[in-house]
Amino acid sequence: MASRAWVLAAGGRVAEYKHRFADLERFALFAVIRAGGKQHKVAEGDVIEIERLAGADGTIEFTPLLVVDDDGNTRFNKSELASAVVTATILGETKGPKVEIFKHRNKTGYRRHAGHRQKYSSVQISGIRLATSRSKKTAPKKGGSDGT
Repeated sequence: MASRAWVLAAGGRVAEYKHRFADLERFALFAVIRAGGKQHKVAEGDVIEIERLAGADGTIEFTPLLVVDDDGNTRFNKSELASAVVTATILGETKGPKVEIFKHRNKTGYRRHAGHRQKYSSVQISGIRLATSRSKKTAPKKGGSDGT
């Protein structure tokens, strides 16, 4: 009942959410890549932020961990994915939010202050290329109609 109450309270927002995610349906081909110790689900045209790539210029290539093609077939076999490539272009570098670390012990004068700001590379996925699928050759059956 709680979900129904939420839908009634949301009013017209349910249609808005469906409209917002309708663009995802046109990207039938997507891949899961690993970058910077994290996994990202990407489709062609996506812009993602990954941990900074030092010294990388122009385009980079990722080997996908999983690919779902246009027909909805999931490919995760290492032999199939060895020849699959996800290409991306580097758009630039950005900085994440500042994280402040403050340690304090009461009544002792112990204080430590440090900060960190993670650097990211903005990357646009330019293409997902699968290996050309080869048809399997069927071996002739033993005991066929030729009388052997």
